[in-house]
Amino acid sequence: MANLKYRVLLILGLFAASAWALFPRTVVERVKRNGVFVYDTVKRVPLKRGLDLQGGMHLTLEVDESKQVVANKSEALDRALKVVRQRIDEFGVAEPVVQKAGDQRIIVELPGIDDAERAQDVVQKSAFLEFQITDKTQAFERVMPRFDEIAKNAGLSVSGTIAVGGDSAKPTMVSSLLTQKTDSATDSTKAAGATAADTTAKPVAGGLFSTNVQVGQLPGQYIVPQKAYLAVDQALNLPAIQAAMPPGKVIRWGIDSLGSGTETYRTLYVLDARPIITGEALTDARPSTDPVEGNVVQFTLNNEGARRFKVETGKHVKDNMAIVLDQRVVTAPTLQSAIGRQGQITLGGGTLQAAQDLALVLRAGALPVPLKVAEVRQIGASLGADSITKGVVALAIALALVVIIMIGYYRFAGVLAVVGLVLYLFYTLATLAGFNAVLTLPGLAGFVLSIGIAVDANVLIFERIREELDHGKSTRLAIDEGFRHALSAIVDTSATTILSGMVLYQYGTGPIRGFAVTLIAGLVASLFTAIFVTKTFFLIWLDRSRGTQTLSI
Repeated sequence: MANLKYRVLLILGLFAASAWALFPRTVVERVKRNGVFVYDTVKRVPLKRGLDLQGGMHLTLEVDESKQVVANKSEALDRALKVVRQRIDEFGVAEPVVQKAGDQRIIVELPGIDDAERAQDVVQKSAFLEFQITDKTQAFERVMPRFDEIAKNAGLSVSGTIAVGGDSAKPTMVSSLLTQKTDSATDSTKAAGATAADTTAKPVAGGLFSTNVQVGQLPGQYIVPQKAYLAVDQALNLPAIQAAMPPGKVIRWGIDSLGSGTETYRTLYVLDARPIITGEALTDARPSTDPVEGNVVQFTLNNEGARRFKVETGKHVKDNMAIVLDQRVVTAPTLQSAIGRQGQITLGGGTLQAAQDLALVLRAGALPVPLKVAEVRQIGASLGADSITKGVVALAIALALVVIIMIGYYRFAGVLAVVGLVLYLFYTLATLAGFNAVLTLPGLAGFVLSIGIAVDANVLIFERIREELDHGKSTRLAIDEGFRHALSAIVDTSATTILSGMVLYQYGTGPIRGFAVTLIAGLVASLFTAIFVTKTFFLIWLDRSRGTQTLSI
């Protein structure tokens, strides 16, 4: 009797735990309100749904070879896959699919995400961070006549630009700052931005560059009218100009735009080609909000990076250091002292989401090769709702057939098996919710399949009990012998299927994993309900009947 009581308490305890795991709870989710994505509090059952059930985005990425040819695309994609997967994991998507398709493409599936622009920015952004010293030697002014000659021979001018390779990105009005933290104190420096109304800008006569490129306030900084931006950018990409570049120098555009009245200007920087440090030395990057400086990204360097950073910045005190992200200068502050392990990139007018995304890609690392979106599809919620409806209908039909067959063939014993089956369904869903598993359409198929496997265990047990009763054994003994002799066959069958599911989970991706997780959870639950729960029901019946009733089986 004591043993029976403990059995009942265990079943009830698991039932209560399952109810708790499936109880609707309040969570913070990124939802769409009036066409705008916001974080809102919603109440839902903690069962995650995959792309095929709740809709989302499907992206196909491939190597962008528009600027340079990639020799070994397969190896480059393998390395890019790791970076994209880490970024998506930090993006906060439930059970995303990130996998390589052949040697040419990467497939990304994001359940519940329909913010296409942000998702593409996160997976495509190279996020290669460099710290470079701005040029103090006026090397750019000395080569301007040669640049003018090359641009003239190429037919480039402000009025007639060749539409190749231009950057069509809209200018962003950003006032950039960098705040550095030394080991002993915090040094804050501001990037001095040139303005269009600045009377100190010195126009240089003649040609595309000498006419449109003006000297800015900072060493190595220049400003270019927006109307001349495409022509100057196309000229800078010409192989002849690349060959005529001053030795040890590179030219980079800034991300900020400067405005005066109706005129808009772009910033251009000449930098030392050798970076004093790159983003490879970063160990962490976190978004934050400062009441004075606005949204910022705080970063931390590793030991070697911090040592080198301190030595290099110590050599360039009072010089300007450009912070370059994906070959665009974010800011170029003046170094007041050597900088240690920690630093801070201030985005000025940038949003908190921009800071979060920048920190995310910096933590994940730079892409080894540029990627482009070859295909983007949005799977609507209507398809997911239709899939859920059909899956639930299939589940209901399977369950109804199992109930009819079990009760019709095994009578009272079939009723006990059906009650155990209801608990099995409850336990399986709770297991999926407890382990944050994602329910997909193949997962629903695995769920329906596991019902048949669960009933199969009961069939083995009941048939063995029938045999024992036919041999003249008492009801209690027949039940004990039936469970004992059927146990090995049930465990062996379930164990081999679980092993197969584990292999599918380990080497499969996306829907295959969803199927494997649901199948394994169902098998574990079916083992417990068939062997433990159903036998407990038989023991309760025996205790109530005192062995005087004939078992209807």
